[in-house]
Amino acid sequence: MVVDAAAVLKEFKPRHKFFIGIDSDGCAFDTMEIKHKECFTPNIIKHWKLQAISKYAREAAEFVNLYSKWRGINRWPALTMVFDLLAEREEVQRRGVTIPAVKPLRDWIERETKLGNPALAAEVEKSNDPILAQALAWSVGVNDTVEEMVEGVPPFPYLRETLEKAKDMADMMVVSQTPCEALEREWQEHDIAKYVEVIAGQEMGTKTEHLAFATNGKYDKDKVLMIGDAPGDMKAAKGNDALFYPINPGNEEASWKRLHDEGLAKFFDGSYAGAYEAKLIAEFDEYLPSTPPWKC
Repeated sequence: MVVDAAAVLKEFKPRHKFFIGIDSDGCAFDTMEIKHKECFTPNIIKHWKLQAISKYAREAAEFVNLYSKWRGINRWPALTMVFDLLAEREEVQRRGVTIPAVKPLRDWIERETKLGNPALAAEVEKSNDPILAQALAWSVGVNDTVEEMVEGVPPFPYLRETLEKAKDMADMMVVSQTPCEALEREWQEHDIAKYVEVIAGQEMGTKTEHLAFATNGKYDKDKVLMIGDAPGDMKAAKGNDALFYPINPGNEEASWKRLHDEGLAKFFDGSYAGAYEAKLIAEFDEYLPSTPPWKC
């Protein structure tokens, strides 16, 4: 029997007129730096045999996952983007290192929407493809390292206060591309899981799908707000005609304080859409470049 991981979202019943979706890594928690620098990138170098160009692999991985407009995208497209940046870099070419083409992985990304380990494991079992098996081993390695490494990282200041302020007005949900197990562990560890109705991770689909399943036909569009620190969060919001509140990378505490002090009230009184949201998005857009520093 095929189990629909997103069923909990599709069957979700509103309790309030308002809905707030919240990204986790880099938005609720200051975990992006430690996860990518200590967990994701070392495993890329290890599992894909990039030791000879580790410096450039780190630069590419950190640009894609932390310091660019692709910040926060799913791990699989991010991995292929890292490979693409490395393949075109002259310093890498001069060292004679062959960057993995990973065509089977790219093909899987194109046809699969639930880009997580369970879906990839099923594909590996079906196809016995060595590239997909290597990709799965890398992802499992990442998850194991995250479990070992990431603990005791509290939510950003004003996150808890904002959730407390909103809980009697809005249904709230975690909307993330992090695996569900890690999300559950982190939100429970800091006693904030009690504020959200559902914790949705990568196994339940894309962020756009999370919002669609949970909100479409259930809330007025101007009563749905997505909070996130990456362009992918904004894309998910706009893909559902919802509102977006940015948590600016590097200025997360100030962003949460502004939401707590003024943004939340504007959302609830109907004055958030329009000029106020546009000003916040224009500010957010300045934080993340699309061109790597080595190309500037």
